[in-house]
Amino acid sequence: MDLKDHIRSIPDFPMPGILFYDISTMLAHPGAWRHCVDKLAADVAPHKPDLLLGIESRGFLTAAPLALELGCGFAMIRKKGKLPGATIAHTYDLEYGTDTIEIQADAISPGQRVVIMDDLLATGGTAAAATSLIRDVGGIVAAASFIVELTFLPGRARLEALNVPASTVVAYDD
Repeated sequence: MDLKDHIRSIPDFPMPGILFYDISTMLAHPGAWRHCVDKLAADVAPHKPDLLLGIESRGFLTAAPLALELGCGFAMIRKKGKLPGATIAHTYDLEYGTDTIEIQADAISPGQRVVIMDDLLATGGTAAAATSLIRDVGGIVAAASFIVELTFLPGRARLEALNVPASTVVAYDD
């Protein structure tokens, strides 16, 4: 099955000049979604994760069902102020400004093997920030996994520079 047949392209979203790859059409197709989860499981399982960490918000859609499939835990990385209880924050640079992500303070135990998950790998900025946050609290970033990769952007190289292997299900070269 070619999952590209189930991923809709939306031009000029969220701003002019951006081509957005919308996985909602794949999620709505049970066979395509099952195929995607199976491919993600095959990529992630060899890393023997204790925990899958989904990046807000579409990373939740991949990490939660995959954690259930693999029999490991699931936790969330969210934007500042979105998680209840005590949190640990990490602020990182964007092209024009900064952003802050957080995890709940008890989400990761020192030494836990974590796989970062999101729907899309583009520049790798958020995944790199998640890597820093996980390492700051003593977690081991075993890998990162994405449904879609924009190979013309530096996301994979950015993760490789951090010694984080990345896997993707679908790649777009332009």
